[in-house]
Amino acid sequence: MMKWIRSLVVGGALAGMIALAGVVLGGIFADSLLAELVGGAAVGSVGLSLAARRLPNWVVAPLSAVLLGAYTLLVLWISAGRAEISAPLAQTARDSLVNGIPRLLTAMIPVEPTPDTIVVPVIAAWLAGLAGGEIAVRAGRVLLGMVPVAGLYAGALYVVGPNASVAGWTTLAFAGLAVVALAATARPKSDELAGVPAATRVKVRGRALAGAAAGLAAVLVLAVAVGPWVGDRVAATPVDPRQYVEPPQVDTLDESPLNRISGWALSPKQRLLEVSPINGGGATDAAPGSGAPGATPGSGATGATSGSDATGSNPSAASQSGAASQSGAASQSGAASQSGAAPVRKAKTIRLRLAVLPDYDGITWRVGATYRNAGRVLPAQPAIPDATVTDVRQEITVDGLTGRLLPAVPAPSRITGARVAYDAGTGTLIRSEQLTAGTKYTVESRVQTPDYNLLPAADVPSGDAVARYLAVGDGVPEQITRLAEELSDGNGAAYDRAASIEGFIAEHYRKVADAPSGHAYPNLAFFLFGPRDQGGQVGTSEQFAASFALLARLTGLPSRVVVGFDAPAAGGAVTGADAIAWPEVLFDGLGWVPFDPMPKSKNPRPVEEDFTPKPTKPPTPPSEAPTVSPSAEASAPPAVLAAGDGRGPGAVVVAGGASGSVLLVLLAAAAATITMRRGLRRRRLAAGTPDDRITGAWQELSDTLRLAGRPLPPHLSASEAEEYAATRITAPDARLPPLDEVVAGINTVGFAPGAADSGRADRAGRQVVAYADAVRGRRSWWRRIWWSVHPGPLRWHRNG
Repeated sequence: MMKWIRSLVVGGALAGMIALAGVVLGGIFADSLLAELVGGAAVGSVGLSLAARRLPNWVVAPLSAVLLGAYTLLVLWISAGRAEISAPLAQTARDSLVNGIPRLLTAMIPVEPTPDTIVVPVIAAWLAGLAGGEIAVRAGRVLLGMVPVAGLYAGALYVVGPNASVAGWTTLAFAGLAVVALAATARPKSDELAGVPAATRVKVRGRALAGAAAGLAAVLVLAVAVGPWVGDRVAATPVDPRQYVEPPQVDTLDESPLNRISGWALSPKQRLLEVSPINGGGATDAAPGSGAPGATPGSGATGATSGSDATGSNPSAASQSGAASQSGAASQSGAASQSGAAPVRKAKTIRLRLAVLPDYDGITWRVGATYRNAGRVLPAQPAIPDATVTDVRQEITVDGLTGRLLPAVPAPSRITGARVAYDAGTGTLIRSEQLTAGTKYTVESRVQTPDYNLLPAADVPSGDAVARYLAVGDGVPEQITRLAEELSDGNGAAYDRAASIEGFIAEHYRKVADAPSGHAYPNLAFFLFGPRDQGGQVGTSEQFAASFALLARLTGLPSRVVVGFDAPAAGGAVTGADAIAWPEVLFDGLGWVPFDPMPKSKNPRPVEEDFTPKPTKPPTPPSEAPTVSPSAEASAPPAVLAAGDGRGPGAVVVAGGASGSVLLVLLAAAAATITMRRGLRRRRLAAGTPDDRITGAWQELSDTLRLAGRPLPPHLSASEAEEYAATRITAPDARLPPLDEVVAGINTVGFAPGAADSGRADRAGRQVVAYADAVRGRRSWWRRIWWSVHPGPLRWHRNG
């Protein structure tokens, strides 16, 4: 009886340990189905070993295999029904067994419990239970029987990696069950040495004691040798095995769908999709902060944004007249209010996002995604503080759209009717197979609408996290670089720079349907500066969006291009004419904000009127001396008569004298400003202690960036400021003098006051002067003059 109870205890402990492995692995799944099915496999496999422990070994293994096959079919049937998979069970079983491991390792987290993501863990759990039960229960080797179960648990931890919470309580419970199983099979004291002579008993017990002491010493040595390594690993981030598995790949058509805009524009009546009306109240336009998903973010900014990727339900809802309110919010009706509020009304269109393109190398904008197989539930996007969240639902039927990309209202949270892969970084969806006419799926999205009244004061992030959204390819054309500098000059705030770029493009270029495709540097240069009579300065939304994003990056704004469609909010057909590309800019606390650089007028101004400086008009040659009529001469007041000849000065003489006086005053003010600026620089760089002079060099650097229209963000460290000054003040391929001595000096002043010497201060001063001269030299001639006479550095609040 006691032996049977001990077997039950050992079997129960093994089954519990296997079930805990299912709990750990279930941490990356969307629900508890995997843990439940693994628990069933543990009970079935270990229970069979208990029930058949009196049968021969050759009977148990085949019987367990038969039961495993039956249980696997049950698992496939349950998971297929839960995932709404209608394929035949035999086909589902074959696909799951062949592709189970790669599908599990490439699946988006949280993983949906589908047949191909569940069947392999369930089979592994059954085999571990069978091996553990046979060795521990039938053969009585409990410790050895725990090896396959421990391997299963370790495998679950490895597969989960850093993608779930710490498995603390499960590991403690696993160890506790192992202790219970070992304690239940410990042999009680017996009188086996009762008839043995005393001397022999002493020797036997002495050997047992020595063996125990040796074992204890080995454990202590192992603890000392391995303990520090184990302690270090406790705080380390586990390795993610997904990095070793290649995710689904896409072809060129889906990697750069921006190239398809021109083709769709040439076939405006081609039916691409059929969409149902929006459910969930997501098709309204409202003022910023009202909470409606179509809230407009700025004077030209379009639509709503959400988290890291969502763009809202109506990004095309820019001000129809281009009139912007003082707060930066556009009115849908075109009459912008002073407060930035616009009345809530129904929108006619809803914007579907096809793909997000964050990577640009000077030739092609690409998705650059890492797709993961996803179930119906998609990962939630990061929440925007104080944003209003609206849930929308829409059914989409594919008509003439080709490729594998699936359009959806951003950001999708659940999708049914199609097997998809998902890129969490961009929010782009692709289908496992090519799209075919009649493909139907339903998308549920969560639209986050932040308060766009915060845009004028919002900053943009910097550092490695957004380096991808600031990178451009080598060889940026000098004209484009110069245009970016002029648009950012004087616009220190991030939103001001974005609005300046948006307004410039919208005012100077014309949209046409037959413009050739292309967004490489030569294409964009021709679009921006090409002669109008030769096809320049016209394009599709491809060139408008790509030009905005490139100029934004050159001015330090993290940006990307998005391709999608303007779909009817009331439902209906989406055609080639509805295809559109738009740019987005990333703002702190607001997420990705879309902008609308599309033209607001049918007759845009030539770019030469505003970008190319006009030559100064020559002075008007002097005409014949004005004749003064006798009546005018007679009526002249005596006070203006000259003492010598009795005649008063003419109007030209009086005006010339006044103008000359004003000019002299301006020249004197400019000369005084230049003198005071030079004196300020001398005091900063040559007077005081080395610490004072290094601090003065830092102030000179700050003034230089401010004069260039790129004020130094206060939150940056010295090293980050050096990178900012080197990469954001001009084109990435242009070289500026280094600032390493300035950075090293200011770090010394900050962390070791008094440690800097005069040589370091001299080097810092020379570097900052060379840097300022180089930045000023890249400006146009009239901007260099304004740079020299700008009084700002004299009144900007600085210490020292």
